[in-house]
Amino acid sequence: MSKYKLVMLRHGEGAWNIENRFCSWVDQKLSADGLKEAEECGKKLKSLGFEFDLVFTSILSRSIQTAWLVLRELDQEWVPTQSSWRLNERHYGALIGLNRAELALNHGEEQVKIWRRSYDVSPPPIAVSHPYYQEIHTDRRYTTCDIPKEILPKSESLKQVLDRLLPYWNEVIAQEIKNGKRVLISAHGNSTRALLKHLEGISDSDIVNISLPTGVPVLLELDENLHPVKPHEFLGDQEVIRAAIKKVEDQGKVKPSDN
Repeated sequence: MSKYKLVMLRHGEGAWNIENRFCSWVDQKLSADGLKEAEECGKKLKSLGFEFDLVFTSILSRSIQTAWLVLRELDQEWVPTQSSWRLNERHYGALIGLNRAELALNHGEEQVKIWRRSYDVSPPPIAVSHPYYQEIHTDRRYTTCDIPKEILPKSESLKQVLDRLLPYWNEVIAQEIKNGKRVLISAHGNSTRALLKHLEGISDSDIVNISLPTGVPVLLELDENLHPVKPHEFLGDQEVIRAAIKKVEDQGKVKPSDN
């Protein structure tokens, strides 16, 4: 029997989502459509009667903005929010800023799928000469983390995302849920996938096929031990959600020629 309801979501669309580029730890605000997605997410949760006591976000603006807009639509702006780098998007290393479709053209769709979706393969690490290295690794927000900035990742597999996320889940988020807090996690595609893998026991091979669209709430009903009582559920128009998932999956494919 379900005792707790956990709602998770990938932030609304950002500018680099439109451009099909690996955004990762580059900090970006939501696009105009991303703002609408976050608002619609809030409206959907309100229509279903959701109330929250605590919200968790990453320390990236698109995650925080999404949470703000969702809470505004819920008339729950007063709900406390906690932010941690441990909920950040996966660090895509040297791939940051690159176009997924162009990478597929140059390296093959299968290689791009491995970089994007596999469990234990890390992209090449970001180098000091990378055009976004300084922007990311001198950002003041990373002086607030619970580990020294010097040992923050320079590239991550999904497994490494889960490894850095699990202590925060076990020691902070899970404890709040067990204390009766109704929790919303506004995070990213890969941090949410990693947590779903852990909670639902998704295999290393099957996680490759899990894609999350932007701005769509995911409901997970849990028992007293925080084990799922049924598979996760996307909340909203299922046909629209299926189309959005396909759009995410197609990002790593070669763009069809107009000829």
